[in-house]
Amino acid sequence: MAEGILLIISGPSGVGKGTVCRRLIEIRGNLRLSVSTTTRPPRSSEEEGREYNFTDLPRFKEMIKEGAFLEWAQVHSHYYGTRLEVVREVLSGGEDLILEIDVQGAAQVRKNTPGAVSIFLAPPSLEALEERIRGRGTEDTLRIRQRLIAAREEMQAYHLYDYVVVNDTVEQAAGLVGSIIDAEKCRVSRGVRPPGWGGE
Repeated sequence: MAEGILLIISGPSGVGKGTVCRRLIEIRGNLRLSVSTTTRPPRSSEEEGREYNFTDLPRFKEMIKEGAFLEWAQVHSHYYGTRLEVVREVLSGGEDLILEIDVQGAAQVRKNTPGAVSIFLAPPSLEALEERIRGRGTEDTLRIRQRLIAAREEMQAYHLYDYVVVNDTVEQAAGLVGSIIDAEKCRVSRGVRPPGWGGE
C-alpha cells in the first residue's frame, strides 16, 4: 500500500483555512484532517476532538518534553501542536492527511518531513481578509488589529511554500487544492510507475 501524502495548508488568520479544508473532506475520499491539540479555550460552537483536542498549558509542555509533537507553536498567546503518532498512523494506512497549521508550524513540518506538500492559502486582498475577520464577530477591536498585523507578517512567508492558492471562493480554492493533490500523486519521485512496468 502506498503511503499517504502529508498536506500542509496554512495562511493568515481569517483566510478561511478551516472552511476550505472541510469542503475538501466533503468532496474527496481517502483524505483526513488532522485535529490539533491546543491550550486555547473552546469556542461555543467547538467540540472536543472535532475542531481541536483541548488541554491545559502544563500538560502541553509535558507533551513537548516527551517529543509528542511533529510541530508546535505559540500563536496569539495560545499553544497549538500536531501529534506525531497520529500523523504516522494515518499516512502508513495509505490515507492523505491535511495539517491546517500556522506559518510557524508549517516551517517545522517542512524541515522535519521533506516529502510534505505545502500550500499557502492567501486572501484576495488584505481588505477582504479584514472583512472576514470582522465578520466573524468573535473578537474585539484590539484583537482584530493584532490579527491583521500578524497577517501582514505571515503573508511574507508565501514564497517558502510549494504552492499558493487564493481563496476567492471556497469551491474554487478547494478545487485547486484537490488538483494539487492529484498532481502530487503522479510524481515519479513518489515511486509511481506505469502499470506493469517492472524495470528498464
